[in-house]
Formats: sequence, structure tokens, C-alpha cells
Amino acid sequence: MSDNGRQRVTIELPPSSDYRLPQYEFLDLDAPSSAEAFSSEFRARPRRKNLLLALGLFFLTVISTLAVGAQLAIAYANNEPAFAHDFNPLAPLQHAWANPRILLLGIPFSFTLLGILLAHELGHYFACRYYGIDASYPYFVPAPTLIGTMGAFIRIHSPILNRRALFDVGIAGPAVGFALAVPALIVGILHSKVIPGANDNAVIVFGNPLVVKLVVLVFRPNVPLGWLLLNPVSRAAWVGFFATALNLLPAGQLDGGHIVYSVIPEKHSRVSIGVILALLPLGLLWSGWLMWAALLMLLGFRHPRLMNRWEPLDSRRRAWALAALVMFALCFTPMPFTTH
Repeated sequence: MSDNGRQRVTIELPPSSDYRLPQYEFLDLDAPSSAEAFSSEFRARPRRKNLLLALGLFFLTVISTLAVGAQLAIAYANNEPAFAHDFNPLAPLQHAWANPRILLLGIPFSFTLLGILLAHELGHYFACRYYGIDASYPYFVPAPTLIGTMGAFIRIHSPILNRRALFDVGIAGPAVGFALAVPALIVGILHSKVIPGANDNAVIVFGNPLVVKLVVLVFRPNVPLGWLLLNPVSRAAWVGFFATALNLLPAGQLDGGHIVYSVIPEKHSRVSIGVILALLPLGLLWSGWLMWAALLMLLGFRHPRLMNRWEPLDSRRRAWALAALVMFALCFTPMPFTTH
């Protein structure tokens, strides 16, 4: 019993590495509504964040993206598209191993890309810190891919109180990453080369989302998009937009899924199923959409319950939800990659 005679229920969180909310909900009408009060009275048992692991993965991702960036810079200097002849995923690392100094050529691409991805994850991280949510440091994933990484993520280990907190955590990453990618794209577009038939010899052709088309229309209005050979900085911005589009898919526990659940929690599962069904025909344009559909099905359609999902969102956050939809439309392209 509390000192004012009201009953107080104490919940002991399980000591597992990943906390999952139970499949039931409760609402204490006398519970504190502020994030600060919640943080002080109900907080998950703190975990030791593996800073060394996060730094180690970041260092390896710096190397892998520098290697890819060096190949992009060499191709750009030779007036060739990113992958003019073929693409061996291990080739950038092999070239860097044989001649480590070429990694310096990859700085514009690597630092721009990692800056956008880091800004995205730190947006989530500091939103979690603001609401007293236990979250890991950002973990980067180095990989021999077209971009030298498979992105980055944070892990949340404690429950989220209400829809406001979930919305702010979900939108903070895409909003900050998008805000950084736009000026990077503008600078890159202004300094990119104009070469007729620039992508004719490319083995892999990158699709252009609406944001790229608009920036070219505004800042290089007399240049056909197919004649513009994007430099490594604009290519890194392109990757940032692609990552933003993937994260804003309104399904599951992606950022877009968090936003949908915070706005219309009762329709989250149906929206998630609709997104998966929409990705299946898109798989005819790019096979990667089939992988994303399978991943979303594997993760499930349900969203972890909040401690209080009854408190509605304010009008300002609902306006930001529309802004998130606009960001998704600007960044999404049905055919991100095609091969010749």
C-alpha cells in the first residue's frame, strides 16, 4: 500500500537480455504521467552496455566503407559509373589490403554515409535517454556489400511508457538522418559530373528516389538525370535515403511500424500485413523486397504492448506522422538496384 492508501503494484522485470512486454495491458489511473516520474519509479534493471563491442564494430565498418568508397572514387575519377564492369563484393577489401593507402580515397563516401547512419541511430538513442528507456549504444554492421555495411541498430531493453514516447523514439532516427542526407545530396549534386550516357556501361544501376529527382531539378535544372555521374558524396546520401525508406516501412517493429502503432495501435497488425502483401509484387522489380517481406513475416505482425496505449497523441505529433509519410514517399524507390 502507498502512503495515501492507494494500492501500488510492483512488477519485477525478468533478467533476460531482451525485455518483451507481456501480451496483456494494464492502466494505473493514479500512475505518474510524466517521463521523469516513470523513469524514477519504474525502470528496467540497468544493463552494462558493451561500449568496446560498439566501437569495434564501428571501426570495422569504417574500414569496409572506406574500401567501397575508394572504388567509387576511382571509378568517378575515370568518368565511369560506380560499378562499370562487374562487382565482386570482396574486391574493395582485397584492393585495400594490397594497397592500404587507397583507403584515403574513400573518406568522402565513408564519412558522409557513416555520419548519416550515426545521426539516425543517435536520434533513437537520445530519444530513449530523454524518456528514461534503457537502450544500447549504436551497433554498426560491417559487410562486403555494395555500400560496405548492412546499416546500424540499437537495442531497447526496457518497456516504453506511452504512445508519445514510442512516437518520439520511432521518428527521431529517420528525421535526423534525413535532415543530414539532404544537404549532403545537394552538395554532391552540385559537384557531380555531367557525362552523356554516364550509366550506359554500369553493371548495377541505382534507381532514383523522388528526393534525388527534385534536387537535380532544382539545382541542376538543365541536366538530364541520366547524364549526371554522381560523385561519392551524393552516392552516400543516396544510401542514406534508401536506409530511411527501409526504416520507415510502416510494418512490424521498424521505425515506421512504431509510428503506425503510436498513431493507430488498433490497426497496426492490418497495416503490417498490407505492407508485406505489397512487397511481394515489388519483388518482381527487385528481389530484395522478397527478403524484406520474409523478414517482416519472421518477426511477426504484432507490436509489443505499451504500458499505457490509451493516452492519445497530440496534434503536433500527428502532423509529424504526416511528415514521416512524406519522407517515406521522397526516399522510396520501387527498383533500388537493377543489373545490366
